[in-house]
Amino acid sequence: MAVPVILPKMEMSQENATITEWLTVEGETVRKGQPLLMVETDKVSVEIESPADGILAGIRFGAQETVPVTTVIAQILAPGEELGAVEDPDGQAVSLKTQEFALPADDRVVTPVARRMATELGVDLNAVSGSGPGGRVVKADVEAAASATGPRGLRASPAARRLARAGGIDLAAVPGSGPRGRVQAADVQALLAQSTAESPADELIPFAGMRATIARRMTESYQRAPHIHLRATADVSAVEATRRRLSELGDEKITFTVMLVKVCAWALCHHPRVNATVTDAGMQLCADVNVGVAVSLPEGLIVPVIRQADQRSLSDLARALNDLTVRARAGTLTPADVADGSFTLTNLGMFGVESFDPILNPPQAAILGVGAPVRTATEVGDQVVFRPRVQLTLGADHRALDGAIAAQFLADLVAALEQPELMLL
Repeated sequence: MAVPVILPKMEMSQENATITEWLTVEGETVRKGQPLLMVETDKVSVEIESPADGILAGIRFGAQETVPVTTVIAQILAPGEELGAVEDPDGQAVSLKTQEFALPADDRVVTPVARRMATELGVDLNAVSGSGPGGRVVKADVEAAASATGPRGLRASPAARRLARAGGIDLAAVPGSGPRGRVQAADVQALLAQSTAESPADELIPFAGMRATIARRMTESYQRAPHIHLRATADVSAVEATRRRLSELGDEKITFTVMLVKVCAWALCHHPRVNATVTDAGMQLCADVNVGVAVSLPEGLIVPVIRQADQRSLSDLARALNDLTVRARAGTLTPADVADGSFTLTNLGMFGVESFDPILNPPQAAILGVGAPVRTATEVGDQVVFRPRVQLTLGADHRALDGAIAAQFLADLVAALEQPELMLL
């Protein structure tokens, strides 16, 4: 019996996803658990695996098509089995056979992916020999024809495809430095930089992919949530000294951001109303302290989440943060890596920014913005000394948090940074 390949719902609020690349061709024998295709959500790129052993058939959507979640996108057939009808999320039955395209020259058929790829690469399908079942023209046939006539097949990483879409770059024009000529994100970035240097004309960069999601979510956050911002400065000489000693004693490098995650997790335990999410229906206090850390990417910003941060050692936090940051920049985060955050930390100090007002990461109730340390004259006893001070800006949703609660939380953050031993009590 045919087994449907369904586009899964990977996030609670997800309505659709974009197919970025089919990793197998129609008519190919696959094993259960074998990656079939790459899809991109608002936040991450993920592999979709085969639900069964069999033959991949009836591909309904090609690369760069946006598809509603829970849609049947293909089927896995047993040998000799024929395609049947499927039902879309709206309940309408669709015959997969109608998704094939007859060639005008003969009775062969072309898979949807092969048809779209031929259009993208300018390949004449009448001149392509089909290697699929019954002489069907599949993706590999078009790629081979494209290679023989000049242009190569479009092999590109999901991150490269996102950058190319955002920058209006034709991937076929990008020299690939990866295996078998695969186009990497760095290849697209290099071409974008070259194009910018060569052309002084104004350039329109459309809101697409991750950038479009950021634009929509930040606009909604600023319009829907009444923001309040509270500021305080902290002398970070003590926490910096602690950080340096711990880095020397252990195997993991403890960064200032790691110390900030630890301090935030400690303070959130003492102020559970700050560790919360907010909707129109009310305020949900989160059972776990899951701290998200904003990571800058070439195409935007993403917030991977360190789960149960309050229960982790500094070394464990350092490993977790490094792993999430590396995978975020490689484009290999999973939906679980960016889900269920209860609080967000964004640190722009490494860019020399001393102060900024962060926008809430919905539906979280609060976010902390951290600036660069500034050597400031400080009175210590009868002397004036220069100490590194950092400005902290707490953004809070006034629907859930009053100024006094937010101020108490911020005061505890300052206290823990200036006296790290407090976190041991």
